[in-house]
Amino acid sequence: MMEFLAPALVILIITLTLGATFVLRGPLGKALADRIGGRARDDAPIERLNQEVAELRGEMAEVQERLDFAERLLAQQRERPGLPER
Repeated sequence: MMEFLAPALVILIITLTLGATFVLRGPLGKALADRIGGRARDDAPIERLNQEVAELRGEMAEVQERLDFAERLLAQQRERPGLPER
């Protein structure tokens, strides 16, 4: 039994080693190396968030202008004399 197991084990180890070498030398290995080295960083989510923050700031400025306008209208209405009482 051991006579058959030893060569099969050697063949299995060689096959796994060669397979891992081919896989890790290809695009997957390069991507893994970039990821480990910190070079593969996708800036798309950060750019999307920056764009959304800029849009929200613009909307906030518009809301602030509307609020200022409403406050001015209310202040003018308070200053305006009402109809004379009977």
